[in-house]
Amino acid sequence: MTELKRITVFTGGASGHDLTYQQEVRELGAALARAGIGVVYGGGKVGLMGQIADSALEAGGEVTGVIPEVLVEREVAHRGVTDLHVVPDMHVRKARLGELGDAFVALPGGMGTLEELFEVWTWQYLGIHSKPVALYNTKGFWDPLLEMIDHQVSEGFIAAWRRDALVIAEEPEELIGKLRGWEIRHFEPA
Repeated sequence: MTELKRITVFTGGASGHDLTYQQEVRELGAALARAGIGVVYGGGKVGLMGQIADSALEAGGEVTGVIPEVLVEREVAHRGVTDLHVVPDMHVRKARLGELGDAFVALPGGMGTLEELFEVWTWQYLGIHSKPVALYNTKGFWDPLLEMIDHQVSEGFIAAWRRDALVIAEEPEELIGKLRGWEIRHFEPA
């Protein structure tokens, strides 16, 4: 069982074309707050980043932002969060995001979201951390990526047990339940 005090979320500084993304990210932020789970995120006030922070705050939750100095203006640092860490660079940001969360969840996003997702998933594989890594698959956003990962498994580049360790959820309660029930399993790489 995983104790969830805070979840680190990776998501975009953009909102996407479909308002469903914003609505579902806001529902997740509120659900995390109601469950007593804090949100750790990239510290911006814009896009889906801002939406999850605002919804968690509005529901009485704790929100911790981590933003590098260079992005304080570009991503418009969210000054209304519970705690805002302004750090020197992206490397420190990612390390701090990794330290502060008890689990990692990738929401819809772009290049940065993918990069953060694969880094923490790789860290899990290497034993750098033993925290769950999840995809919040709202509106089937991650389906094409999951097809690619399944292709990598079938071609022998990712072990099937690594794919199985990745948590996939489409609803807030499903996500919280799966993360709380997740247990690290040590397998031999195939």
